[in-house]
Amino acid sequence: MTPKDRSTRIDAAIEIRHNVAASRFEATVDGLLCFADYALVDNAMRIHHTEVPRPLEGRGIAGQIVRAALAYAEANGLAVEPWCAYVRAYMRRHPEARRLLPQGFRI
Repeated sequence: MTPKDRSTRIDAAIEIRHNVAASRFEATVDGLLCFADYALVDNAMRIHHTEVPRPLEGRGIAGQIVRAALAYAEANGLAVEPWCAYVRAYMRRHPEARRLLPQGFRI
């Protein structure tokens, strides 16, 4: 697969697990672990790290994981503090997700 092919390829929905013990949302794709780590602080989910191995980049995997984390936060009445650059960028690109930001939190 060429870099151009990789950047335009979007994976179909992947199985995302909420690993409560590890405080992260994760998926295994092509045998590689992809994840978004978080910490619960008061009534907020602080997403502080998102990682997708280089061979899987550009396939929309991080976006699907972050979308699952945001859906969980919303369903559980949690605000989301995007401490991770990827999550901040995701929330900038998806204005509907900004309603989960704590009041006064800037992205």
